[in-house]
Amino acid sequence: MLAGCAGAERPSADFEGRLLRHHAGDDDLLTAGLGLDGLRRPPPLPADRDAPEPEELRRVAIHANYGGLVDLTASGGLESDDLPAVPGREMHAWLRLAGRSHPARVAVMIPDDLDRERPCLVVAPSSGSRGIYGALPVAGPWALPRGCALAMTDKGAGTDLFDHASDSGVTLDGTRAGRGAATLGLAPPVVDGAWVSIPHAHSGDHPEADWGRYTIEAARFGLDALRQLWPDPSQPMPEVRVIAFGLSNGGGAVLRALEQAPPDLFDAAVVGAPNVTPPGARPLYDYATEAALFQPCVLGDPAALAGLPFANPMLVGPGRVRCESLVEAGLLERAEPAAAREVLEAGGFDAGALEQLAVNTSIDVWRAVAALYASAYLRAPVDAMPCGYGTAVLGADGRRIAAPAAQRNLWWAQTSGVVPGGGVEWFDPRAIRFPDDPDFGGLVCLRELWTGDGDDADALRRAVEATRATGRLPDVPVVVVHGRQDGLIPAAFSARPYVAAARAAGAEALAYWEVDGAQHFDSLVPFPGMNTRYRPLIPVMWDALDRIDAILDGEGDLGGDRVMGGEGEKGSGTRG
Repeated sequence: MLAGCAGAERPSADFEGRLLRHHAGDDDLLTAGLGLDGLRRPPPLPADRDAPEPEELRRVAIHANYGGLVDLTASGGLESDDLPAVPGREMHAWLRLAGRSHPARVAVMIPDDLDRERPCLVVAPSSGSRGIYGALPVAGPWALPRGCALAMTDKGAGTDLFDHASDSGVTLDGTRAGRGAATLGLAPPVVDGAWVSIPHAHSGDHPEADWGRYTIEAARFGLDALRQLWPDPSQPMPEVRVIAFGLSNGGGAVLRALEQAPPDLFDAAVVGAPNVTPPGARPLYDYATEAALFQPCVLGDPAALAGLPFANPMLVGPGRVRCESLVEAGLLERAEPAAAREVLEAGGFDAGALEQLAVNTSIDVWRAVAALYASAYLRAPVDAMPCGYGTAVLGADGRRIAAPAAQRNLWWAQTSGVVPGGGVEWFDPRAIRFPDDPDFGGLVCLRELWTGDGDDADALRRAVEATRATGRLPDVPVVVVHGRQDGLIPAAFSARPYVAAARAAGAEALAYWEVDGAQHFDSLVPFPGMNTRYRPLIPVMWDALDRIDAILDGEGDLGGDRVMGGEGEKGSGTRG
């Protein structure tokens, strides 16, 4: 059944401040005129960073998101012909759910060559905590060149960073304004000092609990925009094929949307590496705080480190110190890397996920996840985050300082919605208590919010439960794709138990593709040590979209589950 003209009652939500522009030529929909060659080059910074124009910020944002999400080398499934200039209209709006303090962003891109006979809409929430263009590199190369519209949402997270030193935030067009001068993506309560508030962490709205609702509303916004901007007003708009598509946090948002949406809203879905908590499975906060403590210790063994991607002998010394810290805190019986590995394996980390030990430690991913999500779950402001953390620009002496205007003007376009980024860093006063292992005290505190007692621990666990999925899917074709070597969102904690739960709940039109040789970050695949052993996941997701599209045309079926690996099974990346 095709969706798009559903009469279901709209959830309580409002769209505010619509902004509509036509984009073409050197500012098109798909790459902002950069093309594949431009995306591979350094970012196109504004001519005047003290007063950037909206079009310049848009171009920087699109460049930053492609670079942060997609393998742009020859191995990534993209060629110049796959990223043509796609002219069309782009509409942005604020989405405000009832009872929420801050808006989310929604946007829709409608190509000029929209398929008018069989219109289609791809609905894509951003991955991670990224801004509104965080879905474009993942979904756009498949959708826009074939004449599908693309609806996007930052799902209540995003890059609308609020700077307390200047008391300024981000407007709908990406430029900055002072509090009260315009509607801002984030305008938290006033706090003293040079702090920087992050939407995902400091909105006070617990956006993760609403990811499904934001995705549903993005679909409705896209359909409303198609009706409003239909090229031939004299003819009724045909029913619209609506396909949901998401990666990582965006994949989890899609699954939650499918569980919560009216049965006739979505026709199909493809999700990749979904951050979703199935019934009975460990949530991200649980295994992230465990990994943050124990994974560095494993790297204290040079033999364990040898051969891992991002292996660096400089990780051995800090790893051994971490082992000793764990023993001193009573969290490990013996100061040996093998003992830490045993803890992780007992907790469900499989061999594929543990291949990414050095990657996760090198980029400090676990602290970023744990501190950001803890603040979101406890609805804490930036100056009262759990465990003493804060987010700010820091001077050479580690003290908080005000960000220069040229720096904060680019936050919306350049950052990923997590810390560190754009000069914004973690402020951790506990670090001085552990000079040999400065991150340890804060990480122990974050872990105790999951394992311990007290009001904050109880509140955090309740907030996590509010994000748990049901596995009850509508009767539409769904493909779940996951990398076997995903070390950030291991398949053992997410895709595998979700598929099992969905099938136990009656899902029949569901296929699971597990990709041997794929990890979580496609943008890391070209790096030395990664490029000879890993392959990008996103092109396999595009292949799944091809399969879904054919099924909706009445051609073929989902087939059985697949374990993909080897040259013969690689995704082609075809979008035609």
